[in-house]
Amino acid sequence: MSKAINLQDVFLNQVRKDKTSILIYLTNGFQLKGIVRGFDNFIVILETEGKQQMIYKHAISTIIPSKEVQLMVEEREGMY
Repeated sequence: MSKAINLQDVFLNQVRKDKTSILIYLTNGFQLKGIVRGFDNFIVILETEGKQQMIYKHAISTIIPSKEVQLMVEEREGMY
């Protein structure tokens, strides 16, 4: 059985590699804009104006990239 694809990781890794600017909406309505420098299962490191912020994923509501993200995920049966 093949390993399931984690689209969250694919998305975050692609915007990180492409240095795509993103807008993050937090669950409290606050907005953060910057570039993803790293992430793990619990946090995202966002760089804004030369400063880094650690954002807990459980506090993130929505992430909007400034341009289309090419996910480069192979189409597989049962994947949407």
